[in-house]
Order: sequence, then C-alpha cells, then structure tokens
Amino acid sequence: MDTNELTEQLAVLDEQINALPRGSISTKKVNGHTYYYHRWYEGKSKKERFIPKEELEQLRARIEQRKKLQAQRRELKKLLPETPQKDNTEYVTIVRRGPELQAFMTPALNYRRRECYARLRDYVFGPQQDKVFVIYGLRRTGKTTMIRQILADMDNKMLGQTAFIQITAKNSLADVNRDLRALEKNGCRYVFLDEITLMEDFIDGAAVFSDVFAASGMKIVLSGTDSLGFLFTEDEQLYDRCIMLHTTFIPYREFEQVLGIKGIDEYIRYGGTMSMSGVNYNENSPFANSENAREYVDTAIARNIQHSLRCYQQAGHFRKLQELYEKNELASAINRVVEDQNHCFTVEVLTREFRSNDLALSARNLRRDRKQPIDILDRVETQNVTQRLIDLLKIRNQAEQTIGIEPVHAAEIQEYLTLLDLTQNVDIVAMPGGEKLPRTVIAQLGLRYAQAKALIESLLLDPAFSDLSITERNMVQERILSEIMGRMMEDAVLLETKLAKPKKQVFVLQFAVGEFDMIVFDPAASICEIYEIEHSTNAIPEQIRHLIDTEKCRMTEHRFGTIAGKYVIYRGAAKEADGIKYLNVEEYLCNL
Repeated sequence: MDTNELTEQLAVLDEQINALPRGSISTKKVNGHTYYYHRWYEGKSKKERFIPKEELEQLRARIEQRKKLQAQRRELKKLLPETPQKDNTEYVTIVRRGPELQAFMTPALNYRRRECYARLRDYVFGPQQDKVFVIYGLRRTGKTTMIRQILADMDNKMLGQTAFIQITAKNSLADVNRDLRALEKNGCRYVFLDEITLMEDFIDGAAVFSDVFAASGMKIVLSGTDSLGFLFTEDEQLYDRCIMLHTTFIPYREFEQVLGIKGIDEYIRYGGTMSMSGVNYNENSPFANSENAREYVDTAIARNIQHSLRCYQQAGHFRKLQELYEKNELASAINRVVEDQNHCFTVEVLTREFRSNDLALSARNLRRDRKQPIDILDRVETQNVTQRLIDLLKIRNQAEQTIGIEPVHAAEIQEYLTLLDLTQNVDIVAMPGGEKLPRTVIAQLGLRYAQAKALIESLLLDPAFSDLSITERNMVQERILSEIMGRMMEDAVLLETKLAKPKKQVFVLQFAVGEFDMIVFDPAASICEIYEIEHSTNAIPEQIRHLIDTEKCRMTEHRFGTIAGKYVIYRGAAKEADGIKYLNVEEYLCNL
C-alpha cells in the first residue's frame, strides 16, 4: 500500500471516528438505583449527560466502535513515513527524504534484481554492525538501480528514517559530515551516498563513515564509479570496516535473466553493462557504436584511474603513469590495449604503429576459405583502412605521441585494468613442455565488439572494397564478424568457467599443430575435461578433429590425468554423438 492509499484510508477513518461519540460511560447509585452518564471532554472542559436506559446499549456500542476505529487508525499511521524533524540549517549536499525518495525509487520498481543485490539487502535489513557497505563498479552496471530497489523494499517506517545523498565534485568531506550529523539528529538511520568518490578528500578521510556514523548505529551505503578509489580506501581508511560489492562483471546468466535478452551474440554485442534495448533496463547502450565505446573508455575507465590516482595520497601514487596523464596519453594507451586482438599488455602493443589484428586475421581466413576463397582484404588499401580505424577510435599513432611508453607503463596499466575487473588473465599452456603464456580477456565484451564494428565501417569506405558486388561485400562482412564473435565467445566461456570453478585450473592447451580451446583440470582428482568452442549452430566432423586425436589425448592425460569428458560448446542444441557431448553455449553459461 503506497502513501497516497494510506492517506485516503486515514481520511475515511477520521470521518467515521468524528461521527461517533467520544468519552466513556460512568455510573452513579442513588437510593439503590443505578443511573448511567456519558462523560467526555471538550477542550479542558468536562462534560456529562444522563443516559436514558433505552439508549444505553446503543451508546456503549458506538463508543466501543470509536475505540476500535482509533486503534485501527494508530496501526495504519505507523505505516506512514515518519516526517523528519526540521533542521534550522539548509543541507549543503543534495539530500532526498520523504516524498522525494518515493519519486527517486519509482523508475526501478519493475526492474529485475541482480544476483548480488541479496548482499545489499542482508546488510540493510540485517543486524547492526560497525561497518559501511560499498557498492562500486564501472558506469551502468546497476549501482544506483540497486539503491532504488532497496528503497522500494523498505516499509514506510524505514523509509521515514532514510536519506539519499547525491554527491557532486563541489562537495567536501566536511560538507557530508555536517549533513550526516543533521540527519542523525533528525532520527535518520539509513543513509545512501551516491558518487561519493567525486569528493577530492574521500580516499584520505573515509574512516569517518565507519568510525563515527556506522559505529553510532547508522547504516551507511557508499556507491560510486571510481572503483580504484574504493580499492585504495579499503586498503587504508576503511580497512576491515567495510563490506565491498563489485558490480563491474556481468556474466551471461545475469545478462539474460536481468535484462531479459537471450543469445550469446547479443551478449557479445552489448555485454558488460545493464544497458541495451532490453525490456527490464535502460535502452541506451554505451557500446552502440565506436564513438560511444571510445567515450566509455575515456570517462568510465581512463578518468576513473586518473581521478583515483589524483586523489590518493595527494597525487603521490601516480608512479610512472604521471607522464601519460600529464600528456593526455593514458586514454590512448588503454584504447590500444582494448582493441588489440591478443589483448597483449606489452610495450610492442602500446608503441607500435597501430594496426588491427582483426584485419590481418580475417584476410588470412578469407584467403583459405574452402568454399569461397577471396583475397579482397589483400587488395584493400590497408594503410588507409588502418588510418580510418585510428580516426574512428580516436587512438593516436606512435608519431603523434609526445612521450615514449616504457615497460613500466604497460605493467601499471595492466595492473589497474585488472583491479577494475575489466581484464582477466587465462593461461595458454604449450605442449609438450608446459610453458605458460597469459591470454588477457576483456570482461566487457560489448566494448570489444564496438571497436570491431569500427573496423567494418572503415572497410566500407575503401575503394577496392566498394568495387565488390553486394553479395561479396556481405560475405566479407559476415566472415569478419564471425571470426570476431568466435574469438569473443571463446573469451566469454573461458572467463566465466574460470570464475565459476576457482578450485580447478582453466586454460587453453596448445600443441605444435592445433589446440584444445579449453581444459578444465582438477588437480585433486587428477582428471580433466577437454573442450572445443565453436561459434556455430551446426555439429560438423571438423569441430572434433582435435578431441579425437589419439596423440593429443595421450599427451594431455600424461600431464593432466584421465580425460573425464570431451565436449563441444556451440550455439546448437545439446546432444551426444560418438562419445562427444555437444553443449549449447547459452545453457552452459547459465548453468555455471
């Protein structure tokens, strides 16, 4: 029941109560006879009226009815939001209370909840503890929506004790401290502070939230997009005094269940944020095109790192990235890393003349296509295509850089991207020696795909490409996108399997010729499972050629134990044939 309905019911009860007699019935005994009187107060004046015997029972019933309605009114009134006490001083920050909270939570009422929402609910509705709750993650990963949803789950009494504070870059810790003390005085017990990391002095002074306010009985929820800033804060000011909830990584299962969108290809195109034209969330995807993706890298990732480093230890933790920051080169370096096909955080990737590995790989695969070989990507003006791709992605070429990039820059960027949950490493193990090389997977697939689309756009502008027939152009585009999606589907399966099976080893196993796309190795049981991952809806013999290769299987079992299962993960229906289990990729990811 919302506030308006409660108010209407209270008004009806007031009308009914006012129509019934107040007071009580008393008795007097005179000469052995009992007389009844109706007594009540009007202001400070006591009133009394004799009650004829024939009116007694009806009056008694009406007085009892009034008492019952008054009790019902008291219970209903408890459900109304408590009106906060007025503060003599205006709030310095943007504070929402009472009816403003109702309006604030309304947009999220019909949204489905992320799985991690349960942790926030346990904190808000659970027992008091001297800790703050931190929701942090990159933009558009559901932080503010979860706050709106928890507000919607509160009853009116709790909502009356709640405040939402919107922080701006103009605010300081002193401003927030002042407002929190006023809210505490007004009986506020639940406070949500959004975009708290915008404050320049947050990292170095965050202990006030746990040590002062949470310790005195408040439940404090902090949220913001500067994930790195929260990690710095957890390491120092909020050490052992906070509960951290990271929202950046969104697995396929949540993409399907929360957004209401099914299909691995849709996840590849838009995965990574609570966006896209789903029925349950906002419609504007940050990965709709290359310009949006570039802006997302710049604002959500590069500026995230820059702002946090600037605010941490009085900007004394930039290390070697200070040079990139001062020369405005940090966003360019991050964009280079994201686009590179092998996701390789090395000096060569960051400093070489920018080119697209997608273009080179697609050219090779088109040349060797068994049914329709074509050398169009050898005939396009590669230099021009590459330059247009550079322009589209706003990535400076090496000649435009004003500072050399050293190995330490690459190492620090990789470290921070990993802390932001933007990247994860999966090992590539080479046989027979077992040497390991890292394969860096980008968790936000939509970002990668947006840059791949930029490649297609640049190809469409090339004169040699334009000379092709519409059929040939479509075939080339489809083949390039198929190669890109195939690799990205492998990344998604590897990443989610690794995260879902922390006690097992998940890696790619390479041989002199060919590879197993994924190995899941259980060291404790000395068994393993081998997988091929195919971006295909059809089961064809070529997919299992490595799985049934006797020598590859012998080498695998010698090093990683008995092969407990052989699988093909693809986009077709689940089935089993010739000892190979075919798993539908969406079902596989949902069941992890």
